[in-house]
Amino acid sequence: MQEIESLNENIKAEQTERDEAVKEIEQNYKDTTKSLEKKITQLDEQSNEKQRELRQQILDQSKSLDDEMRQKYAAILSVIERETQEIRNDKTNRSTLAALFTQMAMQLNNEYDMSRNQ
Repeated sequence: MQEIESLNENIKAEQTERDEAVKEIEQNYKDTTKSLEKKITQLDEQSNEKQRELRQQILDQSKSLDDEMRQKYAAILSVIERETQEIRNDKTNRSTLAALFTQMAMQLNNEYDMSRNQ
């Protein structure tokens, strides 16, 4: 009987050790889970912050490019307007051109008539 009691005590002691080991593993699991959840939350916050920064950079660059395009458009428009004005100032008007052609025609006619008379 003493042997049975001794075995029972050993079994109870082993069961107690196993229960304590299981509790310790459960506690480690909970601690690890909490730690991982905290790390995931931190990573999520960092990811959100980086996304906000990236969106802001894209917006800033977009505005910068838009401003640059507007400046180039204005510069090109200015050059076109200046060139157009120069062309308008340099071109001969129609009545002056018509008078020139008429005068040339008359001179050519006179020369033609003079060469016939000779």
